[in-house]
Amino acid sequence: MTTHDLLDPAARHRLTVEEYLLLDREGAFGDRDTELFDGEVYYMSPKHRPHARTVGDVYFAIRTALRDCGSSLTALIDVSARLSDYDVPEPDIAVTDAPGGEGILPLGALKLAIEVSDTTLAKDLGFKEQLYARAGVPEYWVIDLNENRVLMHANPRTEAEGGGYDRQLDMPFGEVLCSATIEGLTVETTGWG
Repeated sequence: MTTHDLLDPAARHRLTVEEYLLLDREGAFGDRDTELFDGEVYYMSPKHRPHARTVGDVYFAIRTALRDCGSSLTALIDVSARLSDYDVPEPDIAVTDAPGGEGILPLGALKLAIEVSDTTLAKDLGFKEQLYARAGVPEYWVIDLNENRVLMHANPRTEAEGGGYDRQLDMPFGEVLCSATIEGLTVETTGWG
């Protein structure tokens, strides 16, 4: 008789970014959107209308504000970003200095990550905040549709310093947001949500 013991978690294989991308190219995940966290593949939940509408509004506001302040950065929607050898999230909006080229955003190219949260607030303020900070993403915004606010994070701390971000602001919709790290980037939030 053969027994099937549970795998020791230490014996599991963590997918690298290259393995994950190969599996995706070969159709292993079907038509589902996925993200890679710590070498494990996660399917993304369906996106509902309030989320989609807000992503569009925020994207337009960020793109316009970047143009108006003369920034060389640009905003992208739903682009995968390499944060480490084992992490490829897909922020709702990514502000980057590398919008051209093929494939996912390269390591270090994500300057501002924005997540729109209606049902994922705990995840966005939990492991995703830690993930972005650990990767050194200079600024991270969570747009909380349930509380009509933007939670702005800046100045990532190292793991030795406890991870996360040093600076955190809670701004209600209707206020003007001023980026902590992108010179001249100010965004009006009236009408979001």
